[in-house]
Amino acid sequence: MRKKISVLTTGGDCPGLNAVVRAVTRTADRYGMEVLGCCEGFEGLLPPGNFLSLDRSATAGIMHLGGTILGTTNKGHFIAKIGAGDKAAIPQETIQKVRQTFDTCGLHALIIVGGDGSLTTGLQLFENGMPIVGVPKTIDNDLEATAITFGFDSAVACVVDAMDRLHTTATSHRRVMVLEVMGRHAGWIALYGGMAGGADVILIPEIPFDLDRVSETVRQRDKFGAKSTMVVVAEGARPKQGGQYLHTVMGGEYRLGGVGEVVGHEIANRTGKETRVCVLGHLQRGGAPTAVDRILGTRFGVHAVKLIHENKFGMMVSYADDCITEVPINEAVNKLRQVPPDCQIVQDARASEISFGD
Repeated sequence: MRKKISVLTTGGDCPGLNAVVRAVTRTADRYGMEVLGCCEGFEGLLPPGNFLSLDRSATAGIMHLGGTILGTTNKGHFIAKIGAGDKAAIPQETIQKVRQTFDTCGLHALIIVGGDGSLTTGLQLFENGMPIVGVPKTIDNDLEATAITFGFDSAVACVVDAMDRLHTTATSHRRVMVLEVMGRHAGWIALYGGMAGGADVILIPEIPFDLDRVSETVRQRDKFGAKSTMVVVAEGARPKQGGQYLHTVMGGEYRLGGVGEVVGHEIANRTGKETRVCVLGHLQRGGAPTAVDRILGTRFGVHAVKLIHENKFGMMVSYADDCITEVPINEAVNKLRQVPPDCQIVQDARASEISFGD
């Protein structure tokens, strides 16, 4: 009898998820396994289960698609409202319902494709006796246990494309352009996207900024005859004297956002320069994945099934030194990978006359 495994995608979507699903399906077929796609994230694990049968036909032609054919959610029974570094606790009643679905459907193992919070949930399921394998998914590239995650390269490409477009209108009007990008606790997208897109100022969470310093950079560039100034700011960036910027959303919750408008307003007030602000938001999550993300997602999916074949559960797929390997999930979660303020890429950016506002 063929072993039956399931794969789910949970949390925020990003380009490359379908590459993982496709690779899981094809690799499982080689090992004689049947694959069920769990729909709508963890919610699909609740009885009676919400599954989609996956085979070569069902996953044909999906690698280039953004999003996830399985659907995803960051709400529901498995989500606890937590902050960075906190641990989500899923009620035992919910865990028992998942176990019931496992038994009813005859699942041999579950692959969870998600970020830190989702993998923390997966760890709890594993600690309660369920065979779990994790695949890291964070568009911010902020998991310490892996050198890179899929979705990140596509997000950077989106930032660069936006900057290429903003450069032309900025120089035409001699404006300052402020581009707010993703990056709650880590500034990798802003750093890589800003460098590749020709930013003059990059503001990231790891290096608190001084608005006077930012404004001085704009004034100096204007003095030297620059036709525009490009500022890239991560949504989680914060000034030296103050915290991250939040705005209220439905239900009374708070989300990061608004720092771009603050920076743009202050630059205009302090320099007199015409300033425009653009917020990329969910554009960074959508669209086709880059070649890098398609390859990385495929390799992650292949290795996840190999771990199941070898009965190595409680592990998360990881990337290091151009090799796909694995680490225990309990050593991977709750550890943010942030930009070291004195790392080589930051030093190289400073050497190329990019200001970090400090």
